[in-house]
Amino acid sequence: MSHFILEIGTEELPARFLSSVEKELVTRFSEKLDELKLSYKSIESHSTPRRCILHIYDLEKIQEKHEEIAMGPSVNIAYGADGNLTKAGEGFVRGQKASLDDIFKTSNEKGEYIAVRKQVGGKMATEVLAEICPLIINALPFPKRMRWGKESFAYARPLHWIVAMLDDEPIKFTVGKIESSTQTFGHRIHGIGPFNVKHADELETLLFEKSQIVCDAKKRRAIIIQDSDKAAHELQSDASIIWNERLLDEVQGLVEKPVPLIGNFENDFLELPKEVLLTSMEHHQKCFGLEDANKALLPKFLTVLNIEPESREVVREGWERVLRARLEDARFYWKEDLKDGFSQWLEMLDKVIFLGPLGSMGDKSRRLEKLCGWLAEKIDLKSKTKLDNAIELAQRAGRFSKADLMSKMVGEFDTLQGIMGGIYAQKDGFEAPYTTALREQYLPTGPESMLPSNDLGAILSISDKVDTLIGCFGLGNIPTGTADPYALRRAALGISRILIEYGYQISLSELFEKAYSFYSPEIKWKFKKEETLEKVSEFCAARLKNLFVGEGSETLVAEAIMSAKDKGKLESDMIWETAQRLNALKEAMTQADFADNAQALKRITNILAKSTSTLADSFSESLFEADCEHALGKSIKEFATEFDKHWNNHAYNQVMPLMNKVLPQLEAFFEGVMIMAEDEKVRQNRMNMLSILMTRMGKLADFAVLQM
Repeated sequence: MSHFILEIGTEELPARFLSSVEKELVTRFSEKLDELKLSYKSIESHSTPRRCILHIYDLEKIQEKHEEIAMGPSVNIAYGADGNLTKAGEGFVRGQKASLDDIFKTSNEKGEYIAVRKQVGGKMATEVLAEICPLIINALPFPKRMRWGKESFAYARPLHWIVAMLDDEPIKFTVGKIESSTQTFGHRIHGIGPFNVKHADELETLLFEKSQIVCDAKKRRAIIIQDSDKAAHELQSDASIIWNERLLDEVQGLVEKPVPLIGNFENDFLELPKEVLLTSMEHHQKCFGLEDANKALLPKFLTVLNIEPESREVVREGWERVLRARLEDARFYWKEDLKDGFSQWLEMLDKVIFLGPLGSMGDKSRRLEKLCGWLAEKIDLKSKTKLDNAIELAQRAGRFSKADLMSKMVGEFDTLQGIMGGIYAQKDGFEAPYTTALREQYLPTGPESMLPSNDLGAILSISDKVDTLIGCFGLGNIPTGTADPYALRRAALGISRILIEYGYQISLSELFEKAYSFYSPEIKWKFKKEETLEKVSEFCAARLKNLFVGEGSETLVAEAIMSAKDKGKLESDMIWETAQRLNALKEAMTQADFADNAQALKRITNILAKSTSTLADSFSESLFEADCEHALGKSIKEFATEFDKHWNNHAYNQVMPLMNKVLPQLEAFFEGVMIMAEDEKVRQNRMNMLSILMTRMGKLADFAVLQM
């Protein structure tokens, strides 16, 4: 067993490229080695801005031998009328380096063909690796590729060196004009090299010893956190770094030798909101803020260098000077915005296009004003918030929600949209929940993102997302494949999450209908109203199913819930109720009696599918011919009463256990009578009994979908 290592040395790669290159190297090498039957124990990859490294552990030195069947032309083409091989047949034999004795005939669904058996494999691992390495390196995907000099070879950044070794043996190949070797290079400042690698096991150790390069991104990240936290505590006992996980991922991808450095800025800048200061640090300078035990921002920042400077003080002063200029800009925007205010911004919204034919952002905010007001009444926001002016606050939140897009601060830092609206509203004297709603209107931003923290923010978020969905679908801007420029999948997911978590019993079709009604009748839609609403509903249903599956539900269970109907209408139109039904079904499926109940319901579904008449929600005892019918009729009446009570109280977990009381009588009924009786009235009566049971249980789930 051997250790293979591949190092691809380049100019500095963008940090966002690194993780994808690591994954691609592992995936492509594992797939190729599996295809070529060259076994190994494990594969892993590491990266820094200047290198991507692949390790293959316990690699077999010789490729496994195996037999393959090479298919040739059909028998009709391979042989002539005289029974001898045609030119096509001879060409196939010659191409396979076989003899006439090696030919045999084989058949498949398309016909009969000639074929030969071949022994393949048995190559040395060094030979296999020399063949596949340049192919994989050439095929690595990047968002952007470049060529340099007169090179025809394209890569993310210019290549400088390639190390390829199987234990202590070099693997020779060429990519572009770079020949692989055993020679690596270190840090640009701290030990540039070159350094000769004697064994694959030594590469990363050598780079650390010679240049303090940490090749493993996870280790680099851990070092940054550990050393930075230590520096913060030494500076002030209760000081801590405000770690932005996304920025931390980027920063660890910008350095090979992480060196944390803490700098300072003037106390005067603390007059700016914390969010503004942090955004300015993070966005422009890739720096982190510091806070004390009370979460108050400290006039300090953390940066991570890629060198150990001769004078930390000189470097610190340089960073402080640059950051000071950025913070001065932020302070200017802050003061200018305080002079302008919401009234001026609202007027400016009418001059900003929302989306093509859908009018301006001012038009959108007026639609949100109406939709928020309607939703506030729908969920009884006044009772929930105990605020007499709850409806007016909801309407105001909708109208003013997009005003901060016109502020200078959001113009500079677009990630602060909504947040700045809440901050400026607080400055104007408004209190929560209104200011909080403005801040959180774009939540959730993904499947793991936080939700708005109050009802006003929840209805503002729903209104914004629904308005965008209706507008985009009406114009035909529907996501296809991975393309989703208006983040409509995220919007649909966010609506579902809010409705579920807040327990809002709102019909999606009613919500979409209302949102559509607030659009101007002068808009030239691509689709008619009914088609638009249908497409939006189908889209949101698909996202809801994905949400359920993503949270751990089995696909068929989610489908059974989503397919449930009440009087022909999908029950999934009510999102909160759908989630409750899913939980009830999953709970029921853990019980020992579930399989028998589900099988009985599936049987009933198949029986009722044969009905040629309209089924009724009642039956006549006078048409009963057997004791088992009387017993089942009594049981179904009791079942229907109990079911309706639990269903109307949304006690969905109580309805499946009701089947246990019906099942014995149902089984006796199946055994005791012929449901499809010759007498039409008797047959219809028996099917009506089953329909009473099934129309109710069918509201819980479509049991025909489940595999029992």
